[in-house]
Amino acid sequence: MPFTTVPTADKMMWGNRTLDFSKGPVIMGILNVTPDSFFPGSRAATRAQATESAEAMIAAGADIIDIGGESTRPGSDAVPAAQELERVVPVIREIRRRHDILISVDTRKQQVAQAALDAGADILNTVSALKGDDTFAEFIAGRDVPVVLMHMRGTPQTMQQNPLYEDTITEISGELKALVRHAVACGIKRERIIIDPGIGFGKRLEDNLCIIKHLPRLKALGYPLLIGISRKSFIGAVLDKPVEQRLIGTVTANTVAVLNGADIIRVHDVAEAREMAGIIRAIQTSS
Repeated sequence: MPFTTVPTADKMMWGNRTLDFSKGPVIMGILNVTPDSFFPGSRAATRAQATESAEAMIAAGADIIDIGGESTRPGSDAVPAAQELERVVPVIREIRRRHDILISVDTRKQQVAQAALDAGADILNTVSALKGDDTFAEFIAGRDVPVVLMHMRGTPQTMQQNPLYEDTITEISGELKALVRHAVACGIKRERIIIDPGIGFGKRLEDNLCIIKHLPRLKALGYPLLIGISRKSFIGAVLDKPVEQRLIGTVTANTVAVLNGADIIRVHDVAEAREMAGIIRAIQTSS
């Protein structure tokens, strides 16, 4: 069966939950319950620190808290499922006890996804994109929750070993279509799928810039579009800045991404992202 695109809906609804894309970008705050994620400011070493960080992001205007217990920075090693579970599940339970905010779990493991959803998470965000894992995909289909399918070649450990594209957008678009086909074949509804071109995941500097510039071509696939730009190394390469000094570059790149069609922006700095989104909204709705 040939692949066909679908129009992007203004809202994604499941159960009693809703993602509304009609009023500007949805802001996803990054909460890493890890000791080794690439930005030290995003790390939470304890449940108390993670809860405090989540509270701050919610107060700053986050729409989603994205919780991960395994770093996927370039060259990172996988974490055993037991350790990942120990990191993320108590934090999800505590945030859910306090707040009704949408929670996504950032994991490559079905076992972790299942425990996270049982603990109160609403969305699966997976860098593996369920590639070749029918069992995991069928599980997500059965839970009928949104899933973020991210483009990546290789694994976090190998993805930056000489990535090469001849036609960046065409190749990424084709590979995202294949990921969607697999998810749908395993029973996941098209209206539950969000796509992410995977900035920094098996990409050269020029690929990352090209993706942001040509987001409308990926938006044309017909699925809500998530972008994870925040403080990544391509910003450092352009500006010659360490990760701690990439906030202005992040806000600028996210502004271009939103203007080019990004529906969800995944960020470390929620307050600044909310201000940026507010200015864009005010300009776009002015007479």
